[in-house]
Parts: sequence; structure tokens; C-alpha cells
Amino acid sequence: MFNSLSDRLTATFKNLRGKGRLTEADVDATVREIRRALLDADVAVPVVREFTGQVRERALGAEVSAALNPGQQIVKIVNEELVEILGGETRRIRLAKTGPTIIMLAGLQGAGKTTLAGKLSKWLKSQGHSPILVACDLQRPNAVTQLQVVGQRAGVPVFAPHPGATSELEHPAGDPVAVARAGVEEARQKLHDVVIVDTAGRLGVDADMMEQARQIRKAIVPNEVLFVIDAMIGQDAVNTAMAFDEGVNFTGVVLSKLDGDARGGAALSVASVTGKPVMFASTGEGLDDFELFHPDRMASRILDMGDILTLIEQAEKSWDKEEAARMAKKFADQEDFTLDDFLAQMQQIRNMGSMKKMLMMMPGAQNIRQQLEQFDEREIDRVEAIVRSMTPHERLAPKIINGSRRARIAKGSGVHVSEVNGLLERFAQAQKMMKKMAQGGGMPGMPGMGGGGGGARKGAKNAPKKKARSGNPAKAAQELREAEARRANAAKALPTGASFGQQSGDFDPSQLNLPKGFDKFLGK
Repeated sequence: MFNSLSDRLTATFKNLRGKGRLTEADVDATVREIRRALLDADVAVPVVREFTGQVRERALGAEVSAALNPGQQIVKIVNEELVEILGGETRRIRLAKTGPTIIMLAGLQGAGKTTLAGKLSKWLKSQGHSPILVACDLQRPNAVTQLQVVGQRAGVPVFAPHPGATSELEHPAGDPVAVARAGVEEARQKLHDVVIVDTAGRLGVDADMMEQARQIRKAIVPNEVLFVIDAMIGQDAVNTAMAFDEGVNFTGVVLSKLDGDARGGAALSVASVTGKPVMFASTGEGLDDFELFHPDRMASRILDMGDILTLIEQAEKSWDKEEAARMAKKFADQEDFTLDDFLAQMQQIRNMGSMKKMLMMMPGAQNIRQQLEQFDEREIDRVEAIVRSMTPHERLAPKIINGSRRARIAKGSGVHVSEVNGLLERFAQAQKMMKKMAQGGGMPGMPGMGGGGGGARKGAKNAPKKKARSGNPAKAAQELREAEARRANAAKALPTGASFGQQSGDFDPSQLNLPKGFDKFLGK
């Protein structure tokens, strides 16, 4: 969503690197580029004017002139101002003290209210609540049926006493206000603690729609009125938001279609102009593509500083702790890393969601965005198919996989033999890496895993040539034991605790601390 804005801001900040002091001309040039970037992203003009004014005032103040690195301080100022116009703090749903919490959804037709109702209900269910959906959109054809389908997929009951319109020409039956009132009563009787009311939308802001929304609001007295807005709407987002705020006095904003390719100005404009916080964001078509909106994390994503906290939360939510403990014990006992272990690790990764989305949350990911966009998620499926086409014994001892076995595995997984060969070669490399890590040597080039990354390559030219093994069996065995001892001592002597030591703009995808051996299998 914010790719264009992020690219422009990142390029602007690169021009400040290495400057020990910023002149007023430097600040003006930077603010000018920020203004252009925001306007190109469809951010409302009043918001841009206020934002750049604040940045310029602070950039010319003492906090920059006294800073050790003025360029980094400018980035810090822009980050803080972005957080401010996005709402400042994370805003959560205000739950009712007694009775069910009533949430009313409002917005234009096509903004994604019905789908979002299902996403919100599933998210609330995962938080331990017992939500119910109420179908009050009786005017859009098949809106009630759509909500029933979405509710079934989310595993949440739907209260729909009237089928609503089934065609454009059909006059809708039923009273939306009465349905909303009856839905709240149904929730009380069935002991649901959250009621989500899906209301009708229009192709434009008109008096009839607003009056109907007002009547529903008056009848059910909701705890929250969420305004669902399409994040791709552009400059018109502000006018639409202000009209709805005047009509129904919404309490929070939900951004839908945040995974689109539009410039994203709506997200930066609505909260600032209306004074109402952005509470949730819809980031995809699936029911699980829904998240609580954190202004500070979104600002970090825009400035290409990553969103590690969200990544950690996703991992904690989906990671199997028993499996992680089993792998940790196996690793501590220096047991061999097998293809069965790899399958288990890959399933853990799959449970976290899209690899592409996860990698885009890493700092500096904008620099490798084209490579990430070209990454084929089906590559994981192909690798899994290859491994599952092996026998249990072959997974434990891949060295026994000869030519005929490789041909059988390739045929069973629907790939070429060369892909099987490539996987087995990468697996052999990963096993060696696992053994070195288990011996305490760390993983060269990986942050926090020991090793400096470049030292081993630099020293490779001057490394002594391999000594020929003796033809005497006893002497050869002695030489082998001595070589193993030297390797073990060398591994223990490797430095540990290497850090990233890079600016966000110098991100190297090889530094991603993926589960043990995972990146080697994909050959990335």
C-alpha cells in the first residue's frame, strides 16, 4: 500500500547520510521532498501542510543541531510526526460493562463492510469473545446471503430474520431498525457478549442512507460505531469521512483493502482530519488478514524500518511450543537434523501466513521488494511435495537416495530430477551447518548466531591445502581423529554474538534468522 511513499521518503533520507551538520537549506530541501511524497500519496493538503510545518520547526530546533547524527534525528522526527497523524496510540474496542458490547459498522457500498464483519467476528472469537452478526443490510442484493456465508466461514452465528433484496429491481422487505433491535435482544437471550451490526451502504453519501444509519444508531445505542473506508479511495476519503462523522458520529475507523496498490493517503488523512482513531486494518482477502492498527508500527513500515513486533506476535500466535521445545532439545543433544524435522519446521512457517508478507515486515525490505514480489509461494509446496514423496527411511538417511530413487521421488512429486538433486544438495549443506552450530561454532554471516560472515571467505585463499590421507588404515584413522579434533577446536574458537551492524537501507536477506535450515532448503 505505502510502497511509493516509502520509496520516496527512503530516497530523501539517504541524501542526509554522512552530514555532520544540517543547514537551513538542507532542511528546506528535505521538507520539500517530504511534501511532494505525501501529496503524491494522496494525503489531504491540510494534513500535508500541518505535517511538514511541524517537521520543519523541529528540524531547525536545538534537538537536531545538538544531535550526534542530524540525518538520523530527522528520520526520528518524521517517524514521531507520522505516529501522531496516524492517531498517536493504539485504540482498542471499549467493551460494555454490562450486557453485550454492540458494534455498528457504517460506510459506503463496496468498502468491504460485510467481509470485514466476518473478519472482526473471527478476530474477537480468537480473543475469547462470543460474537454474533446481525444482517441489517436489506437493500443490497444478496447482502444477507453474503453475511451468512462469511459468518459460516468464521464460525460465528448470523441473525438474519429477513432475506433482503435478491435483485436490483426488488423492493427490500423488512425494517433494518427493527432487525438491529431484535438482533441485540437475540444476543442477550443467547448470551453473546459482542453484537456486530452490518448496515447498508450506498454508491454515494445520500440523505436516506444517513437517516437510516442514524435511526439504527439511536435504536441500539452502540458502544462503538466503526467507519469502514476503502484505503484506495484517495483524496475523497476526507470528505466521505467527515460526512459520516457528521451523520452517525463514528468512534473509530477501519481501513479495508490495505493490501492494494493504491498510494494510501486515506490512512494518513482520516485520523488527522476527523480526530477519530484508526482501530483496525484489513490486509488481505482471507478472514485472517485482519489486525489491530498500531500507529507506531505503521509509521515504521512506511519509513522502511520494519515491523518486528507484529512479526513476533504472529509467530507467538501460530508457533507450536511443544514442537519448538522438541527441536531445541534435539539441537542441544547434537542429534542430526533430518528431513522430517524440516517438514515440521516448514509447517510452523506455513502457519504464520504468507512468507512474502512476513519478509516485508523486516527492516530494509523495500530494497528487495522486487525480489520478494517475484518470490513464488508455491515453491514451499514443491519442496514439501518432494520430501513427502520420500520413504520414512529416506528422510532419516538421505545418503541412500541413488539415481533410481531420485527418479521415483521426482515422478511422485511432479518435479524434475534436477529439483530433487538441488534439494538434497542444500540439505547436506544445512546438516553441516547444524552440526557446526551444535558444537558452539555459530552460523557465519547470521546475526546473533556467531561468526563474522566475511572472515571465513577472506581466509579461504590462504588456507593450507588438504593433506593427503595415508594409505595405512591405522595411520589414516589416527589422522582422521586429529582432523576432527582440530575442527572442533576451531569451531569453539569462532566469535559469537555478531550484530546486524547495518543501516536499514543496507538490509541483506541472507541475515534473516529463519528456523534452522529453512533458508538453505529454499535455496534463497
